[in-house]
Amino acid sequence: MSLDDKRGKGLSFTQMGIEDNNMRNGRGLSDQWADTVVVRPRTTDRNITVHKKLVLGFAISILTLIIVTAIAVLLSVSFEDCTVAESSLRAGNGSSTKPNQSQGGNPNHKDEDTQPWRHHRLPTSLRPRHYDLKLSVYMDNFTFSGEVNIEFECVNSTKFIVLHTDRLEVEKVVVYSDNKKPGVMRIHRQFHYPSNQVYVIALHREMKPQRTYKVNITFEAQIENELLGFFRSSYVLNGEKRYLAVTQFSPTHARKAFPCFDEPIYKATFRISLKHEATYLSLSNMPVENSITDDDGWVTNYFSRTPRMSTYYLAWTVCNFTYKEALTDSGVLIRLYARPNAISSGSGDYALQITKRLLQFYEDYFKVKYSLPKLDLLAVPKHPYAAMENWGLSVFVEQKILLDPEVSSFSYQMELTMVVVHEICHQWFGDLVTPVWWEDVWLKEGFAHFFEYVGTDFLFPKWNMEKQRFLTDVLHEVMLLDGLASSHPISQEVYEATDIDRVFDWIAYKKGAALIRMLANVMGQSVFQRGLNDYLMTHMYGNAARDDLWNKLSEAMQREGKDINIKEVMDRWTLQMGYPVVTISKNESLDNAVTVTQEHFVYDMDAKIRDPELFNRSFLWHIPLTVAVGNSTHISPEAIIWVSNKTETHKVGQMDEETWLLGNINQMGYFRVNYDLHNWRLLMEQLMNNHAVISIGNRAGLIDDVFNLARAGFLPQNVPLQMICYLPQEKEFLPWHASSRALYQLDKLLDRTEDYSLFSDYVLKQVAPKYHKLGWPTTSPDGSFMQSAYQAEELQREVIMLACSFGNKHCHRQAVSLISDWISSNKNRIPPNVRDIVYCTGVSLMDEDVWEFIWMKFHSSTAISEKKVLLEALTCSDNSFLLNRLLNLSLTSDLVPDQDVIDVIIGVGRNPHGRHLAWRYFRDKWDTLNARYGEALFMISKLISGVTEFLNTEAELSELKDFIQTSSGGGAVAAFARAVEMVEANVKWHRLYERQFYQWLRKSPNG
Repeated sequence: MSLDDKRGKGLSFTQMGIEDNNMRNGRGLSDQWADTVVVRPRTTDRNITVHKKLVLGFAISILTLIIVTAIAVLLSVSFEDCTVAESSLRAGNGSSTKPNQSQGGNPNHKDEDTQPWRHHRLPTSLRPRHYDLKLSVYMDNFTFSGEVNIEFECVNSTKFIVLHTDRLEVEKVVVYSDNKKPGVMRIHRQFHYPSNQVYVIALHREMKPQRTYKVNITFEAQIENELLGFFRSSYVLNGEKRYLAVTQFSPTHARKAFPCFDEPIYKATFRISLKHEATYLSLSNMPVENSITDDDGWVTNYFSRTPRMSTYYLAWTVCNFTYKEALTDSGVLIRLYARPNAISSGSGDYALQITKRLLQFYEDYFKVKYSLPKLDLLAVPKHPYAAMENWGLSVFVEQKILLDPEVSSFSYQMELTMVVVHEICHQWFGDLVTPVWWEDVWLKEGFAHFFEYVGTDFLFPKWNMEKQRFLTDVLHEVMLLDGLASSHPISQEVYEATDIDRVFDWIAYKKGAALIRMLANVMGQSVFQRGLNDYLMTHMYGNAARDDLWNKLSEAMQREGKDINIKEVMDRWTLQMGYPVVTISKNESLDNAVTVTQEHFVYDMDAKIRDPELFNRSFLWHIPLTVAVGNSTHISPEAIIWVSNKTETHKVGQMDEETWLLGNINQMGYFRVNYDLHNWRLLMEQLMNNHAVISIGNRAGLIDDVFNLARAGFLPQNVPLQMICYLPQEKEFLPWHASSRALYQLDKLLDRTEDYSLFSDYVLKQVAPKYHKLGWPTTSPDGSFMQSAYQAEELQREVIMLACSFGNKHCHRQAVSLISDWISSNKNRIPPNVRDIVYCTGVSLMDEDVWEFIWMKFHSSTAISEKKVLLEALTCSDNSFLLNRLLNLSLTSDLVPDQDVIDVIIGVGRNPHGRHLAWRYFRDKWDTLNARYGEALFMISKLISGVTEFLNTEAELSELKDFIQTSSGGGAVAAFARAVEMVEANVKWHRLYERQFYQWLRKSPNG
């Protein structure tokens, strides 16, 4: 399109009082021409007198005009280029202009201070105060229109208003001054800059500091059939398909719903109104203040003004849901909204009741009241995440909040409970006090993840979550990830939009939680609580950075007479990646003393050679190492040693040849512990002879450490296998759970090797005694959840799962018998706690008819938890045709919910018979998968990890590298880097350790 064409289109805005820059420049040049030319009266030819000076002056004027015109055109072209050559001022984010065209091919673009839209962050010259947002929602054609009026303060003089927008069609913009001379301000130019998802309004004159202004923008957009922004979902009720629309703005998607300052630091108040057909209801963060019904059957709900808040946890929905409600003792109204049949069946009752208790718990724990008059919980069929903590309107995917006690397992109830606990915690950590910027997202996610276990312990004390399940489900899991050379610090720089998505990973959530737990243990519970209270009270309705937290916690310690610089300690843990392995050994030259060394734990030791610049940094941590000494009948009280240097010597309790050392008591610290082989032998003997001397947490910790130290080459491969020989005597769930996680990691490496039966037989030998002793759960449970039975039932389930997974024949026969009984009687008598194991085992062992039966039940079941288990079972078949059919149906039809498609692909990949199918399908459908899930934080990285973690041959590694080179990684670059490192480690393990591993199994008396 030519420059003239662009100017012509620019004229359309003059009708709305918005001038186009080129046309205004044109008038300016015409005025200069008129002033320069001298117009004389006409005379006859013979009276014409030629004045040379006039001619010369005329020529100079013409030359000046040409030069000025040329400069004006060049400047205009340059400005057009840097605004992405927008062909229409009304252009929305659906423009076909590609981001890499934004440079316009001009190498000499202006200083960025005069082009603030080029920055990845919004300019700091303006600060929003309040938004009035009016939306009309059209559910018949899935569109919406809106008008936003933003009041903002000018901090530094500027002519530019830069707002985030994405996929919005901007229709009209008006800027007002609220100062002594109120009125409309002339707009010089406006345009969209897609590279940074911003809309730029350039004014004729500068806005002045400490003055307030308003910008009014009308716009329209689609209600997308996606998972972010303002999107739509559907469900079936009594054979009728119904639709709803809901928002998901975190971290950077409020801009898809309205123009805004879409960064967490820009807090403001909001007043929202939603207009829609009266057959729908609408919800937002605050209660409805007023509702007006029109004669045409439309209703407008006006919601109360919010407190100061960030855009990412603003929310609204338009739906046909019904609700149940509860009222807290402090007067907060809690409502759970869901599909009418889910509400009538009581599926939301459990979440509603625990939410009521949790609000009171957090108010008591933090000593800070919940800030809003109501809290709505919304259960939606489709959502990119488990839940989202929108202030006053938390949104959950149905399977994370709806519970049917008759068909839901213990593990399902536990997972649902923890999701609710997590989101309610965010009402304080995240909503009331918000991180300044995404580099410290762990300040909210780490706390919410930590309190999943603390809050669940409040609800169900006998579950003992924080002291037990936290170890296997948080600490052990994240240390696998953080032990990679491709890991990153928990606080990491965030420059671009893709960086924002990248920081939402398990490092932020789980490592954040583990570090908070370690710190709380060092400080003491009461001091830690006082520090948190001070932090929340100081920064409520505002933003905070990590140093703000460290300062408040240090002050709390100082008030107790403990002079520990929290910032100095914690910066080592948050600003450098990974964690240490601490090696403790007896000091041979000093009585009753130990030598303690620390080094950066990395699975791939060769990474230190490949990247010496990274690993030659002095990776040192301030480590709160707790140590105890013990013997066959006794263990000493723990002592704390602060380790800050590479090598240190410390005195401990009385020791002799048969005294063993134990570090990191109850695994409160975020590090691994290694010993010399003599100490490992003593610990294994202790477990065999009297394991109860060592605590449950430390037994699980020893198992996790020994398997991972061997995987990284710190220990011989036989040591972990010898360690678990005591398992037949183990009566507690947690060490069994730690063992099964470690064994499944090995199983992924070995299940395609020739000698695999040596490994599976070894595992079954350790499992069989406990399996036969515990048996199966009764087939006629009353459906109730008994706290006292939790640990026993989870242990029984863990052992059954190991037995069936590794091929115990009795376990297989039992599963087949239960499935057959269900099919013949059409009555499901399978205990809920083991249904997933039975369904999967039955599908894998039985014929195609069983798969079709499970497929039919998946479609007919209305219980959300049951549908999830049935869908997972379908991935267990050994029939390639059925697995391919499932893969294709999941992505190309609406039979499988969007958020479950990834789980289907991963499930097929987990199946040894389907591994190559899932890997091929992932590569073939990558563009579709990346387009659908690429912006949805965890989902795409979860998919990449899920389909590649089972790859372990040189050929598969080459396939992975070739695929990465030829495909568009987008925001998944970090996930692919982790995948390559993991597969390289798998290949390396086979090369270095497989032979040694099987040699020991052949000779082992326990094999």
